[in-house]
Amino acid sequence: MELRQLLEEKSQQNYLIYLPNLSIDCVVFGFYNASLKVLAVRLKGQSLWGLPGGYIQKEEDVDSAANRILQERTGAANIYLQQFRVFGNLNRSEGFFEGYPDDLWHKQRYVSIGYYALVNFSEVNPVMDLFSDACEWLDVQDLPEFMMDHRLILDKALSALRKQLNYKPIGLSLLPEKFTMPELKKLYEIILGKTLNRGNFYRKILRFGILEKLNESRKGGAHKAPDLYRFDHIRYKEALKNGLQSEW
Repeated sequence: MELRQLLEEKSQQNYLIYLPNLSIDCVVFGFYNASLKVLAVRLKGQSLWGLPGGYIQKEEDVDSAANRILQERTGAANIYLQQFRVFGNLNRSEGFFEGYPDDLWHKQRYVSIGYYALVNFSEVNPVMDLFSDACEWLDVQDLPEFMMDHRLILDKALSALRKQLNYKPIGLSLLPEKFTMPELKKLYEIILGKTLNRGNFYRKILRFGILEKLNESRKGGAHKAPDLYRFDHIRYKEALKNGLQSEW
């Protein structure tokens, strides 16, 4: 079934289920092969990509709606979610549906609540919904053209994530349970978009007290096997709550 037919069939039902004029757009970040990924969708018959999103049910709070939308898209539970901005520019989305009936649910003016999510890449199984023909991980360094204002939302989410590094820890949701210090440093560098001094990074990250050094090392390679670490979940959660008072 073509996209237009699907949207028109669902339109009146959406008016009954969801709050009008309010939507959610999610920027889902994952870390894989030393690169930062973002989850993107492509609507049927369209060339432009977009962010996974949806609407808020009339008997649902906003955070619950965001969690539901992401679980439907990723299959992952207990996702780290952060609301970071509201997007409400005039005609931010209506023009995408030019030529559709004026009373179409999707053609109405929407103010979108932006969330970014940090997930373990290996635990996510991207899911296409009824309206899309692709749901894939894309490299943030090599992005295609996005529809509506979704590239702006993505850029603002990345900016918000960079700011978070100055006062909250990052990594628990992005790295595997056991990781090396170079892997953690690489994650920070990719998010920040700059190279960090190795010694300064190691000293600062250890000073936070959120890491537990394991009596194990990463085998393989010609050089000395690097030590493995994992996050101390209790201290990590305390740091999320109270902040780190640091700056990169």
